[in-house]
Amino acid sequence: MKTKRIVAVGMMGFLALAAGCKKSGTEANEPKPQYVAIDLNNAGTIAGTVHFTGTAPKPVEIDMAQDPACTLGAKNYSEGYVVHNGGFANIFVYVKDGLGNKIYAAPSQPVTIDQKNCRYQPHVVGVMLGQPVQFTNSDPTMHNIHMMPTVQGNQPVDISQGPAGPGNKKQDTATFGKPELMMPVRCNNHPWMQAFINVAPNPFFAVTDADGKFTIKGLPPGTYTLVADQENMGEKTATVTVGAKQTVTQDFTYSK
Repeated sequence: MKTKRIVAVGMMGFLALAAGCKKSGTEANEPKPQYVAIDLNNAGTIAGTVHFTGTAPKPVEIDMAQDPACTLGAKNYSEGYVVHNGGFANIFVYVKDGLGNKIYAAPSQPVTIDQKNCRYQPHVVGVMLGQPVQFTNSDPTMHNIHMMPTVQGNQPVDISQGPAGPGNKKQDTATFGKPELMMPVRCNNHPWMQAFINVAPNPFFAVTDADGKFTIKGLPPGTYTLVADQENMGEKTATVTVGAKQTVTQDFTYSK
């Protein structure tokens, strides 16, 4: 009887383990998200310009003498306010609301931020959730990449990259799983270096160019909340309705 009891208990344990394994397998095989493809035959476009009125703070030349390697290239200026003929550069413009439950697959192609002339280039970027951000070092000096997310679920990053050289241009990537605006990037070795990463839940975003212009393509017909975000001056919001194959103009204005 004792032997039978041991066998029975063993079988019960085996069945329980098998049931647990089956449950885990079911959870692992949960359906994947149903991504929406952009319908280019009916897609609309939002285009516009971000303006700056008043007197913009003048760019300040940065003293880089602490690292002689940083003085070999062009002069470096602050990028907190970049205004040209009234156009405001480096503004992140994105669709915040209006897409309902539509979700889009993130591109596998990374967005690249280079370290060149002891500055991050470009200064502001946008990426989708899950899309890689790739850092490269084109400078003949050591750099540090220190990302400091404020949204829970986005992990901090703190890595170093050695000087560039033939066959020695190291590449490091990071991805983020939560939306976040104006995530700061710093270099612990060169405190003046600064960039901002914007993580968006959809592909409908842009960064204004040197003249303050932006274009967001591929939008399905609908009404959207469009937001412009500047690193020092915050957000501006507009409601925009886009029809099929229609290009709508929406401008923003900052003043100081």
